[in-house]
Amino acid sequence: MTSQDIRKAYLQFFESKGHLIVPSAPIVLKDDPTLMFNNSGMAQFKEFFLGNGTPKSQRIADTQKCLRVSGKHNDLEDVGFDTYHHTMFEMLGNWSFGDYFKKEALAWAWEFLTEVLKLDKDRLYVSVFEGNPAENVPFDQEAFDIWKQYVSEDRIILGNKKDNFWEMGDQGPCGPCSEIHIDLRSDAERNEVSGRSLVNADHPQVVEIWNNVFMEFNRKADGSLEKLPAQHVDTGMGFERLCMAMQNVTSNYDTDVFTPLIAKVEEITGFKYTSNEVKNISEEQNKTNIAIRVIVDHVRAVAFAIADGQLPSNTGAGYVIRRILRRAIRYGFTFLGTNEPFINKLVEVLANQMGEFFPEIKSQQQLVTNVIRDEEASFLRTLEQGLQLLDKVVAETSGKEVSGEKVFELYDTFGFPKDLTALILKEKGYSFNETEFETELQKQKARSRAASEVITDDWIYLNQGNVDSSGSEQAKQTFVGYDQTESEVKITRIRKVDSKKDGILYQIVLDNTPFYPEGGGQVGDKGILISRKSKVESQKSDEESQEEIIEIIDTKKENNLIIHYSKYLPEDLNQTFIAKVNTDLRTSTSKNHSATHLMHLALRTILGTHVEQKGSLVNPNYLRFDFSHFSKVSDEELRQVEASVNAQIEAQLQLVEHRNIPIKEALDKGAMALFGEKYGDSVRMIEFGDSKELCGGIHVKNSADIWHFKIISEGAVAAGIRRIEAITGDAVKDFYKNQENTLSEIKEVLKNPQDVLKSVASLQDDNAKLKKQLEQLVKEKIEGLKNTLVAEFQEINGINFIAKQVDLSMAATKDLAQAIGTSKPNAFVVLASIEDNAPNIHCYIAKELVANKSLNAGTVIRELGKFIDGNGGGQPFFASGKGKNVNGIKEVLEKVVDYIK
Repeated sequence: MTSQDIRKAYLQFFESKGHLIVPSAPIVLKDDPTLMFNNSGMAQFKEFFLGNGTPKSQRIADTQKCLRVSGKHNDLEDVGFDTYHHTMFEMLGNWSFGDYFKKEALAWAWEFLTEVLKLDKDRLYVSVFEGNPAENVPFDQEAFDIWKQYVSEDRIILGNKKDNFWEMGDQGPCGPCSEIHIDLRSDAERNEVSGRSLVNADHPQVVEIWNNVFMEFNRKADGSLEKLPAQHVDTGMGFERLCMAMQNVTSNYDTDVFTPLIAKVEEITGFKYTSNEVKNISEEQNKTNIAIRVIVDHVRAVAFAIADGQLPSNTGAGYVIRRILRRAIRYGFTFLGTNEPFINKLVEVLANQMGEFFPEIKSQQQLVTNVIRDEEASFLRTLEQGLQLLDKVVAETSGKEVSGEKVFELYDTFGFPKDLTALILKEKGYSFNETEFETELQKQKARSRAASEVITDDWIYLNQGNVDSSGSEQAKQTFVGYDQTESEVKITRIRKVDSKKDGILYQIVLDNTPFYPEGGGQVGDKGILISRKSKVESQKSDEESQEEIIEIIDTKKENNLIIHYSKYLPEDLNQTFIAKVNTDLRTSTSKNHSATHLMHLALRTILGTHVEQKGSLVNPNYLRFDFSHFSKVSDEELRQVEASVNAQIEAQLQLVEHRNIPIKEALDKGAMALFGEKYGDSVRMIEFGDSKELCGGIHVKNSADIWHFKIISEGAVAAGIRRIEAITGDAVKDFYKNQENTLSEIKEVLKNPQDVLKSVASLQDDNAKLKKQLEQLVKEKIEGLKNTLVAEFQEINGINFIAKQVDLSMAATKDLAQAIGTSKPNAFVVLASIEDNAPNIHCYIAKELVANKSLNAGTVIRELGKFIDGNGGGQPFFASGKGKNVNGIKEVLEKVVDYIK
């Protein structure tokens, strides 16, 4: 069976068991602040396990794109070195939300593997949870008894908490699990050593393929467990490992999931990959195999992340994607001799291979290719820069061991990999202090952990008429913010969160809320909760009560739950409050959001329908819009976009809002859906004239409310991705007011001329003429100084030497040093000058001295730079440096004489 056949067989099987087949959620998560990426099949269903939503079916099956490269689940450094770990992988899953449980889940798992796929039963082992008395969780007798119907007891393994108790995180739903493992070794190996002893022992051919998790507990903040009100099933089967088992190979990379990509790498590089079936390969071939495995694995992760809307960057999820790609580039550079971008050429193979089931990789193929190619070119330049920096570090090193701190600086600042540094140093006969490197690395990790450490308490449930202690009724929370900016509310739950970054904050959940939670590029609302708190008992009862105001500093959505953030809690949590949105901020934000829609339409009209939104930020101050486009947007095109948006504003287009309409109906009406977004069966559609988009954000009622639209900047974000920043409303008024004030100041400086442009042009002409005159004077001064200084050369040890301070600019001093240096054979020149209160020094050494006496201007400058509190560098025959200590020039000129002597 091909991989496509296997995937289809799985989904068809569970469809026959009454499961609704749903598409994979995007690999990049947008509405779960606890995760960067979808790292398991169950991630998109967390809201149902937590009781914050109701699934459209109690039985669901899918294949989910997963990425495990950060946090608790991080397989990145294992990838390539073994044959079964991956960054991106597919997780086949079937789910029961309060419906069937262990009996059906295990029976169907066995039926699918042994009757549909016809895997050899003698190669399968199963495991059940052995129990944990410390947590009062018993041995999973039920699962054990079920398995006895299908396998002999010697094939049932008791697993501990690490192997057979699955948890969503430090807190939340969890439960015992039952894994299925397969032994893919040869018959001879199986006869010699029992597969039972190799289960969960990291053997490359005895691997877990399916995990059946029985969600029946909730892990609380103090570590204790409580029973969930309903029992759920959460299963996950590694698609790549299943393909390995079905295609009779002993490596995931020998399956047709990877072989087309490997063939393309072989074609591009000329290096050959050897199958896992080939034994006793050379060390060189092993390095080649590792490099090719890294590349074909990583390109999948990066390509799907970009297709889902996550561009490589220097922060957050974007940094993780960039790091994965750079790891692949570096392995190609080091072991396959690839000095030019080539990984982007694999995208076409990937799109043809997986586009049928994951259409996003096909539709976004060109963008993904462009972004990867641009990133490759950039990092190859960085590698080249790193090589030069490494040469400098080696030149400054006494002895044969380079400082580990310096190597870490190359790694941390320039992204230069440690193992590549080690390889290059080894070729030069050097090593580096690994202990120092690890010390610096651990310091950095500790700083990072400290900055991101968050301690989250359990939810405290209130007002039991609205929600029970399990949270199972919390799906009833309603958002009323489309129609009103204040509402009468009750608090249904609270939770304290303590982070190094923000300190102690309180998360507040309301039974209904007008506060829009951050999402779709729009920032979350701010505002207040207002209560009426009584005077203290000692005061008269008829005295007027006081208002208590709790500031809401942000609003976010987590697992379908709208959460309000505050630094304080009300004194009485059970009373009724008025939730009031900050309407000034809301109004400004809504103007920017509606203008974003109008600009999207304008860009597609003026630049072409290839333009697609690739990211946005909408806040009260400005809007930011990233979009796909192959070249810089010209000034004329930007003027056309501005004019188009402002024409739509002046047309007074009325907002047309469709709430909760079927997604198919919305798409049929012409609404744009964005790649990388997760849409339900029912959606909200926003129309302003010809602008039609699926959107959950806040908008103005009429385009005229925006007042005016002004583009502030346009630039590149990545290959094929441009970014526009713009303003609306009061921000435009402030912009034009500042422009007017600036113009007034310019007029005043120019003595209030009638024609400002003519006056400025005249100034520019005068300045250009003066610059030419100054350049001529400097040339004459340099020529005069040259003649004077040539006469002052001293001969020291066969070297024509001069060291002087001159009264010239840094650039002119550099020209003078080269001019007098070329006028004498065996010349050694050091000139110093001061510009803008900063000292600079220049060293010229004749090429014959560089060759015959092993002198190096760069080394000289680095030594002399210490006396002026500076540094520098350059070529062996010419180098320059700049510092801070003007008084050090005298010492520089004295020390260089000593150096020559």
